[in-house]
Amino acid sequence: MPTIVVDVMPKAELLDPQGKAVSGAFARLGVEGFSGVRIGKRFELAVDGEVTEELLAEARRVADEVLSNSVIEDVVGVEVVE
Repeated sequence: MPTIVVDVMPKAELLDPQGKAVSGAFARLGVEGFSGVRIGKRFELAVDGEVTEELLAEARRVADEVLSNSVIEDVVGVEVVE
């Protein structure tokens, strides 16, 4: 069964308090080599049948209108995984 994966991230110009907290935890734990952390959301939409261009366009529309808050988030990826 194919799956459409939608990735949503906070807008780059906004603060990411969760990412900042994880970055701070890395420092306390001695984890090195990372300059920052941004935390987003991943949605997996199970598809019944074939993924058509129309269905993919509908997934993009739903991602923009329902799965993300366009004021503070960007949809950064919509892809099909098998």
